[in-house]
Amino acid sequence: MTEKLSNPKKTIEVIQKHGFDFQKKFGQNFLIDPHVLDKIIAAAGITKDDFVLEIGPGIGTMTQYLAEAAREVTAVEIDRNLIPILEETLAEYDNVTVINQDILKLDLEALSQEKNGGRPIKVVANLPYYITTPIIMGLYESHVPVSSITVMVQKEVAQRMQAGPGSKDYGALSLAVQYYASPYIAANVPPNCFMPRPNVGSAVIHLESYQNPPVSVKDEKLMFALIRASFNQRRKTLLNGLKNASDLPFGKEKLMETFTKLGWKETVRGEQLTLEQFAQLSDALTERHRASC
Repeated sequence: MTEKLSNPKKTIEVIQKHGFDFQKKFGQNFLIDPHVLDKIIAAAGITKDDFVLEIGPGIGTMTQYLAEAAREVTAVEIDRNLIPILEETLAEYDNVTVINQDILKLDLEALSQEKNGGRPIKVVANLPYYITTPIIMGLYESHVPVSSITVMVQKEVAQRMQAGPGSKDYGALSLAVQYYASPYIAANVPPNCFMPRPNVGSAVIHLESYQNPPVSVKDEKLMFALIRASFNQRRKTLLNGLKNASDLPFGKEKLMETFTKLGWKETVRGEQLTLEQFAQLSDALTERHRASC
């Protein structure tokens, strides 16, 4: 058995052997703490029945742990300079496939069909901070069957994902994630657990996907457009935020009538509304729009 890459000395040895240079554009920070890796595997609930999609394997540190816990792993790595390193560090694992691709361009539905018969897959990742939200929302909005997503993200992003109404962290990301999944922070991870050290703290967040969203809404796209508009200008009232949104066809009069019907004050702000209330607003506006056509 090869020595695990979670040993910092082994990580340094591999990096130096291959003359690897960390790429800022890919936000590369490799995990070097076995306790954190164990927590990720435990939070993800990986078993020998599971097919796991790993996003951003780096040099294969977490991939080794996933391969030992899962039935099969596909690791998607965008940096082609890491592919020869992964071929070496994962050579003894016959249940791992490495794909050199941008996860946002990969046909995940085809991958799910090929590797898991179309059944829900588990996603595990140590995500670059700059692309966390596009990747997570891309996975959910594509409606690829995903049973859970367990990711290492910037601590403040994890806090935003699980925040509730009225808190400073609550926003469009909170509502979007909570429409698709139940989030909880499984571990806080300090900078010294990475190589190189990031400038911010990190957290492992587990998103357990809902079979059905917790709210029913007639027009999902409209609800998310309302959510985005309400938080684009946080200091404004919800009414003004929606009235000024270029992609929404509702004037002040129609919005005020809808607010009155819902029993809301004109001074209500987006950060006060629950997901259920945004769904109610969306449905009420949908009905009014249809009635006026």
